[in-house]
Amino acid sequence: MDNNTEKKDMKLDSEQRVRVLSPGMLVAKRFLRNKLAIAGVVIIVCMFLFAFVGGLLNPYSQSQVFYTTDEMKKDYAGATEISDYQIYAADGVTLPSDAFSKTILAATTQKYVFETKDGSQLGLGKVSDSSYIMYAIDGSASASLADSEEYQGAAAAGQNVFTKDGKSYLFTEQDGQLDFYTGTEMAVVCQLSFTGYTAETQFSYDFYHNAIVAMADDETGFTADDSTYTIKQEGKSAAMVEDADGKDYAYISNMNINSVVDGVFLTPAFKEAVVAAIEDDKEEFTAEDKDGNDETYLLSQKDGQYTIKRYQETKVVDSYASPSKAHWVGTDANGMDLLARLMYGGRISLLIGFVVVAIEVVLGIIVGGIAGFFGGWVDNVLMRFVDIVYCIPAIPLYMILGSIMDYYKVSATGRIYMLCIVMSVLGWVGIARIVRGQILSLREQEFMIAVEATGISIRRRIFRHLIPNVIPQLIVFATMGLGDVILSEATLSFLGLGIKYPAASWGSIINAVNDSYVMTNYVFVWIPAGILILLTVLAFNFIGDGLRDAFDPKMKR
Repeated sequence: MDNNTEKKDMKLDSEQRVRVLSPGMLVAKRFLRNKLAIAGVVIIVCMFLFAFVGGLLNPYSQSQVFYTTDEMKKDYAGATEISDYQIYAADGVTLPSDAFSKTILAATTQKYVFETKDGSQLGLGKVSDSSYIMYAIDGSASASLADSEEYQGAAAAGQNVFTKDGKSYLFTEQDGQLDFYTGTEMAVVCQLSFTGYTAETQFSYDFYHNAIVAMADDETGFTADDSTYTIKQEGKSAAMVEDADGKDYAYISNMNINSVVDGVFLTPAFKEAVVAAIEDDKEEFTAEDKDGNDETYLLSQKDGQYTIKRYQETKVVDSYASPSKAHWVGTDANGMDLLARLMYGGRISLLIGFVVVAIEVVLGIIVGGIAGFFGGWVDNVLMRFVDIVYCIPAIPLYMILGSIMDYYKVSATGRIYMLCIVMSVLGWVGIARIVRGQILSLREQEFMIAVEATGISIRRRIFRHLIPNVIPQLIVFATMGLGDVILSEATLSFLGLGIKYPAASWGSIINAVNDSYVMTNYVFVWIPAGILILLTVLAFNFIGDGLRDAFDPKMKR
């Protein structure tokens, strides 16, 4: 009974209990009593589960882009006023190669009879100020036609062509001399465009000719191809043509209106609405779409060019989407799921931290162990080499290597390897100094003299007897160094010298927030990554402090 009471009253730090605990158990007990250290362990475990297990459970990858639909203004059509002449040739007529340029010159100089480079003589019969009938000159006609009523009527109307006894005659007057010519009709020349009601509508030469003449004479209708058409004129430069049933058949205007979207046919009604909006100086107008529904179009003008836009449902990248059921943390500027990128980015940040620290420890143990054990000139040479490495400016070196990798377009994986190597090469000197200092003090102690007396090899003396006595300090240094490495990687990625798109790290995620507007309006993009970096670095520092206190309980804090 007394023995049971004695065991029950025994405290954790009593001498009787301490005597039965191994040094390792003592360290573990002291570490477990440190609440901050335990909190750090819990945080690190959660970070590993989040980065590695969470990445497996998350259905999205770090580079998967998400899209949404949005109403966007898109170019639909363009319109310009027709300033060049359009030539509609009669069936079976082949025009000379320079007929177009000669026609423009003749209309500009008002010399309506001209000769082409192949020797053909052509003439223009004026219908209106911007419309002509092109004739092939057959020959000269008698000057007695000047006494005919047909000539006098044409001259009084300001025209230079008339018909008599079924023949077409052109006349010109130059230097007081009146010349008459007979001609055969070849083409219609005008500054007008013709749009059929449907894409399949085809116009005959008879339709072109009679429509232009009717518009010039302000007539309300004309006949072509044994069909009767009605003209509803909208000034001298535009008209809607209806067939005998009163249905829209064609639209004629001095505007060249074309769709910028492949496969889209612009109806006469649409073009009529465009011309009306231009004449009324409107910025938007309404017209029926192909399904008969009213749709609003936007009209803008620059340097005589009119652009017609409309709101169109378009598939766009879902940038900066707010947190939702589909994306718990939202999406970034590239439409990628932020939660997935945080998970995959955590893998890279944690792996870089552990790999870099592991390489630093190995290099530091080798160099520091050899320098501390041998001393003398070996110690001097190695320590001077350590001083040289310590003096290498890290940030300029990172900038140079970053530029080189950008120039050669090094892959994301290659950048990770390079980052690990460079950070390790520059970061091992601190560990080497710690190992050297500890071994310098340990090699003169009695246990090392006994080991040397046994005659074992130098390698076994260093790595089997000296280094194990430095392990507690190395564990503390490495644990606290993990936070520094992760913070350094995040800083380099933030500066654009580390991990590059599309690979993710916590630093590169924050680097994507490169202007104040995004920083203030989309805080969900960068705050989670910042919190993860903060928690991870603090956790490793808590663990390092806990291990330091556990290994050296007498140290005053």
